[in-house]
Amino acid sequence: MIVGVPKEIKDNEYRVGLTPASVRQLVDAGHSVLVETGAGEGSGFSDDDYRAAGASIVASAAEAWGAEMVVKVKEPLPQEYDFLRPDLILFTYLHLAADERLTLAMRDSGVIGIAYETVELPDGRLPLLTPMSEVAGRMAVQVGAYYLEKMNGGRGKLLGGVPGVRPATVVIIGGGVVGTNAAKIALGMGANVVILDINVDRLRYLEEIFGGRLTTIASNTHNIAEAVKRADLLIGAVLVKGAKAPKLVTREMVSTMKPGSVIVDVAVDQGGCIETTRPTTHSNPTFFVDGVLHYCVANMPGAVPRTSTYALNNATLPYTLKLAAHGLDAIRQDPALAKGVNVFKGHITYPAVAEAFGLPYTPLETLLAPEVVD
Repeated sequence: MIVGVPKEIKDNEYRVGLTPASVRQLVDAGHSVLVETGAGEGSGFSDDDYRAAGASIVASAAEAWGAEMVVKVKEPLPQEYDFLRPDLILFTYLHLAADERLTLAMRDSGVIGIAYETVELPDGRLPLLTPMSEVAGRMAVQVGAYYLEKMNGGRGKLLGGVPGVRPATVVIIGGGVVGTNAAKIALGMGANVVILDINVDRLRYLEEIFGGRLTTIASNTHNIAEAVKRADLLIGAVLVKGAKAPKLVTREMVSTMKPGSVIVDVAVDQGGCIETTRPTTHSNPTFFVDGVLHYCVANMPGAVPRTSTYALNNATLPYTLKLAAHGLDAIRQDPALAKGVNVFKGHITYPAVAEAFGLPYTPLETLLAPEVVD
């Protein structure tokens, strides 16, 4: 198969779909890889690194997108929609439930869109979302601590405090991968950590692994409101698989926070779990609502591309190799990969995406019959 790796064009997005080491494995397996010139520079990989791994360097995005399968990091932007076509497999993060325009563009193009974030193992784990959730969770605290500093717009509070002075209170909504990693870093920095989740068994698990060093609270409207009011740093870490995030923190709750408090909504890729959230970029990352600083960058891990690209490739490469070797048969053979298919030849095949916009849903298995594909 011919695999294309275009350069990411999202604002300050420095990750790349394949590392040179991943390219080498694809080439050794008999595939051809087309890498757009400069695609890996942001992650520290030169064109020469890719050439040495066996890739062909192409001069334009159109050439990279002309491959049989394109491996990216972020969803296509409007200027890339014309590259979408029926004979293309696109393997990347899509987050379609938060973007109707992209959903319609992909459906109408006939492209086969496989979303990293909805590839799902039988036990419910999301193996391709996990590494970036780990990065984003850890970054959320790092970013929040930075913006709590007075000259950066915050209320001038040191996250860990000092002897004789209270530490900051970090409230985390959601105890999944993002929330767990955020709690780990916040505790390490000495903060007072409160984490809320609807799953009490998950809260028991978090209490055990952190040795009782954080406060766990069952998530409901009353408890969220009380916790938000006390937060110096509020981290939104809610995930509903493949669907738009629920708005658990209202504008009224935000208005009760102390001026100069900070919100980092990691769920912004899926629309955000805080009512006042709107997507921002690394170029213009923050805004204020009711005196509360909001950081809602939709590609947070792009700020640490060297770490993020390696972590992502560790997870995605086995699936990339499988798709390159078997094409659509890989989807038939691997139920986890099949869960990743969000659009297929003009049909929306992920229920939560169709539901988000009131569009028709078609089960993937009805489209994978040989006579439909051949």
